[in-house]
Amino acid sequence: MSDIHFRHPVCNSESDPDRPFRTRLIQDARERVKTLGPVEAILVGGDIAFAGKPEEYQAALKWLFELADACGCDHSRIYVIPGNHDVDQDIIKKDVSVQNAQRAIMIAANKERELLRQLQHAETGPALLRPIRAYNDFAGRFSAAIFAPERVFWKADLPLAEGVTLRIHGLNSTILSGSHMPEGRNDVERDLYVEPRQTALDPVDNVVNLVMCHHPPDWLTDADRFTDDVKNRASVHLFGHKHRQRIDRDPNYVTFSAGAVNPDRQEKGWSPGYNLIRLAVKAETAGEPKLAVEAYLLEWQMSPEGFRPILDYGKDVHLWDVRLRNIHPVPPAAAVAAAPPVANRPSDGMEAVMSEDRARSIVLRFWNLDMSDRRDISRKLKLIEPAEANLPLAERFGRALLRAGERRQLDELDREIQKREKR
Repeated sequence: MSDIHFRHPVCNSESDPDRPFRTRLIQDARERVKTLGPVEAILVGGDIAFAGKPEEYQAALKWLFELADACGCDHSRIYVIPGNHDVDQDIIKKDVSVQNAQRAIMIAANKERELLRQLQHAETGPALLRPIRAYNDFAGRFSAAIFAPERVFWKADLPLAEGVTLRIHGLNSTILSGSHMPEGRNDVERDLYVEPRQTALDPVDNVVNLVMCHHPPDWLTDADRFTDDVKNRASVHLFGHKHRQRIDRDPNYVTFSAGAVNPDRQEKGWSPGYNLIRLAVKAETAGEPKLAVEAYLLEWQMSPEGFRPILDYGKDVHLWDVRLRNIHPVPPAAAVAAAPPVANRPSDGMEAVMSEDRARSIVLRFWNLDMSDRRDISRKLKLIEPAEANLPLAERFGRALLRAGERRQLDELDREIQKREKR
């Protein structure tokens, strides 16, 4: 799903006119999972808030947890990325350092090099991410906070089949969102940038890549390069922003335009929507396996009000098989014997380790503690370096949690959290 647009103060009042649509969505999902089975992950493609304000994320967090409970999905299996409405435009308007950093990237002949230079700078790197500080405080509990220079996007792994991993790539298209450009420039809204390191999407063996990005390619200044990278290296593409609910199928990939949970009620073609997608590896007796895609695209109807499926030639479900390369699922009978000890299994760096269910659960529980408890635990386990003491909360604790994984202190962290949860 995408584009929920929680707008303060309305979203925190009982008179929110968009609340009934969100309630109906929860009810609809709860009924559908009775037949389809529980949801294993909730993917939110940006524009969670309307103006990037902290109060909007308070409402979002409560609603997402309610949705997860209705779907049978663990709270730690919620994955989020930012959209342009998660950018606090008031910060950009008031902060010249943010404006200057954005402008330098926008006018650079080599945007890739200039973006990295700005992100690596001690002052301009944090400035570029300052407009999404409230989003970051929200996203940290889902291991999705972003900070400069090395973590402006994230990835996480989910098991897809025996020996096969679904790797979710949470891309960030918002660094230049809300840019202030010199007079005369009127193309900023279509001049967003997702640098090549975000779309490296290494096509390693037994990994199926899924890309989640708020802005579709035609909103990006480097659209052709971005499109080629994504189409050649990822089997599933999820986009938001346009409020148009679509599925596009190709032998090598499937692309979803998520639609909007809460589009502006005044916009033409207003139609709230969300999607239920099942992915499975289909072993072929001859040739390479395929990714079986089963999708229910659900849109709003007024009378009787509720969600109904967008039909695919008269059928409720959209079915498609995507070709997979370099995927070798393990036959069930051989899975146990073939699996190496956990300590010896290859991983894709610390991101893979921290995306495991237990680690994500620990991160979520850590963020649910009071600030004083988080600070005390970080100090006790020596997870925060002296130079990080004044960093924004999401980055300070985000780095601390990654450090706990690097140092293999997750068991200690778990115990310290448990002590404070029992108070």
